[in-house]
Amino acid sequence: MALLEINGLVKVFGGLRAVDAVTFHVEQGEILGLIGPNGSGKTTIFNCISNFFPITAGDVLFKGKSIKGLKTHRICHLGIVRTFQVVKPLARMTVLDNVTASAFCRVGSLKEAKDEAYKALDFCNLSSEKDKLAKSMPIGGRKRLEIARALATKPELLLLDETAAGLNPSELDEAIELIQRIRETGITILIVEHIMKVIMTISDRIHAINFGQTIAEGTPQEVANNPAVIEAYLGEEYAQG
Repeated sequence: MALLEINGLVKVFGGLRAVDAVTFHVEQGEILGLIGPNGSGKTTIFNCISNFFPITAGDVLFKGKSIKGLKTHRICHLGIVRTFQVVKPLARMTVLDNVTASAFCRVGSLKEAKDEAYKALDFCNLSSEKDKLAKSMPIGGRKRLEIARALATKPELLLLDETAAGLNPSELDEAIELIQRIRETGITILIVEHIMKVIMTISDRIHAINFGQTIAEGTPQEVANNPAVIEAYLGEEYAQG
């Protein structure tokens, strides 16, 4: 049984079918990359999984049970947590307090929450930044802070939404290494990413969508060579070439 199953997922906004009968699964312990051009529906799928948007049709199963319609905080308690494209930490709080606040998802005391926060900060190489205000962090630090906040909830499934966007080359390498270390702890990862160096390096499998519909799935090499994927990213003339 897959850890996460997306079955015929549909999301409609007015007359726009943003996600159109998408089906895929994520096996426990793997990294599945979700790719597609801008506006293809990737983040909408994340929003449907976490119930930021109600699902129009289809279903989402976690460990074989439907989570459709559950409150977002309940989905987090079950073990699914996501990051966001545009990171918005609690700007006037310290890095430590940001992560401590997230840890209360799992623990009931301040001491326990801080213990979990210190662990997450250490894992994300942010311990030396713990007393800084979140708003003072550069983009690379804010991206790692977003991941630390997610890890503090002790997820089984981590949804990463463009974690590498805006990073310089050295930060990209650090992001790849961090994601791989997260997987080594046993956390399953579903990642949306535009930077192909990241997605091709870390993914076990890739699911590609365009205009809200599945166009390919397979290993990174299989998807990279798929004509439908090449056409979606580069145009029909490249796919035919």
